[in-house]
Amino acid sequence: MVELKTDASLDAMREAGRVVARALTAAREAARVGVSLLELDRVAREVLREAGAGSPFLGYRPEFAPVPFPGVLCASVNDAIVHGIPTRYRLRDGDLVSLDFGARLDGWVGDSAISFTVGRPRPEDVRLAETAGEALDAGIAAAVVGNRVGDIAHAIGTVCRAAGYGIPEGFGGHGVGRRMHEDPEVPNEGRPGRGMRLRHGMVLAIEPMLIGGGSDGFHVDRDGWTLRTDDGSRAAHAEHTVAVTDAGPRVLTAL
Repeated sequence: MVELKTDASLDAMREAGRVVARALTAAREAARVGVSLLELDRVAREVLREAGAGSPFLGYRPEFAPVPFPGVLCASVNDAIVHGIPTRYRLRDGDLVSLDFGARLDGWVGDSAISFTVGRPRPEDVRLAETAGEALDAGIAAAVVGNRVGDIAHAIGTVCRAAGYGIPEGFGGHGVGRRMHEDPEVPNEGRPGRGMRLRHGMVLAIEPMLIGGGSDGFHVDRDGWTLRTDDGSRAAHAEHTVAVTDAGPRVLTAL
């Protein structure tokens, strides 16, 4: 069941989204060669503390997970697509990093992700991360009243496939509100004109996930959380929480 948010609720979700944006900005600024993923998680925790916000990630345990998630930040490096656990791993020159973060403020959740390179970037990694952002922009542009969920999926998939990238099947966006994962599901590939019709007050986490090698294959790491590419190629992830409104898409997790 999809909950349509009131305009006042959207304003409240925007405040949660600002916390998310500040945390991701702070973590990205801290992400330098030699810095550990655990240190980035601590940076994000401090932003939550200062904002008086909670984490929808910490302790989260869906059915597939062997253990609750131990951090407030998902930190996925190189061939990790999403759900990377923050560990003692220290960033190396040329790493491609995806950070996914959520915040809960006054009962409302915001969720967003960014991808970027550390140190001297490889051109192919820059292109991959940029394309993830372009796919996200295309998905947001399709999130208008009267369109359908399939229009968002088609917009994302078209950008990804045109660039020659793979898309991990079964993983994509979702509704957001009082809970981090709500209806509807928002796939990263699909047919236009299909699926639920978009209405004012729907809030969606739109999140393209791209596999650089062009294959769609992936597997779950031994930690039970991290999704990795089967071919060892690098991956990128971009995400915003977006409200569908009569005035057009409203990005709730921008700075």
